[in-house]
Parts: sequence; structure tokens; C-alpha cells
Amino acid sequence: MSSSPRSWRRAGTALRGWRSRQWTVAGAGALATAVLVGAPTDVVPNPLFGRSVPVQWWNYPALAVTAVLAGIVLTTYVRRPSSSPEPYAADGGRLGAIGGVLSFFAVGCPVCNKLVLVLLGASGALSYWAPLQPLLAVLSAGLLAEAALRRLSAETECPVTPSA
Repeated sequence: MSSSPRSWRRAGTALRGWRSRQWTVAGAGALATAVLVGAPTDVVPNPLFGRSVPVQWWNYPALAVTAVLAGIVLTTYVRRPSSSPEPYAADGGRLGAIGGVLSFFAVGCPVCNKLVLVLLGASGALSYWAPLQPLLAVLSAGLLAEAALRRLSAETECPVTPSA
């Protein structure tokens, strides 16, 4: 067994072993993420929020990728049936949290972000922050993918039980 915290093969094995409960949680987590990130940023149109700058074409796939990956990461926290031991200490949890937060800033309106406005002003937000947002979306997706890979890989590792 390799000492690497990640393995595409082990992650694929873990996904193939998911039951309907895990897939249901993944779908619910993806939907919740899409609403929690998409509604306040107005990528998902709603009457509560608006934005000064129109939604960009890449905001939609960025939100979709974020939602799917976050749903997978969230599902790795679902407790397995009692016949299976709790296998994995969370490696990748922080990466997933950071990736989720970054996705919010990536798809949000560049001039609606108060912190960006204070630091750069409206013209700076459009000139400097807006061009960085697609890169932030890629970074966010990368962090979420790495978190999912690490957590899924850990699901198929043999658990180490402490000796008495």
C-alpha cells in the first residue's frame, strides 16, 4: 500500500461502492451547494439578491463543478452502516472548505463584494478582480477535487485499529 494520501484507483473503488444513501446525499449536497453559492451571487436567479455586473458565461459551469465536487466531499462525511468501521480521519476537509469559499468569490459579482470595493474601488474591482475570478474558479475546483480525491481514497484504506 502506498503512503500517498490520494489514489485515483482507490477513489474510483470508493465511488463504485457507494450505495443509494451516499448518492442521495451527494445529490442533496450538490443541490444545497448550488443554492448556497448560486443564490447570493445571483448566478441562480432569485428575487432576494441582485448583481451590478451581469453573470458571465463561465459562472454556470464553475457553479456546476463546485456543486458536484462539494456534494461528493460532503458525502464522504456520511456515517457508514454500523457493520463498517469509521475508516478515515478527514484528510482534505480543509481543502474542501477553502475550495467552497473560493467558489463563492469566484462566481460573485466583482463590484458587489464589499471587501474588494474597499481595497480596490469599483474600477479596480472591474479592472483587476474580475479578470482574476476565472482563475479563482479553477483554483476552487482544484481544491475541491483534491479534497474529494483524498477523502475517497481514504475510504478504501484498511482501517488501523488501536491495540488494547
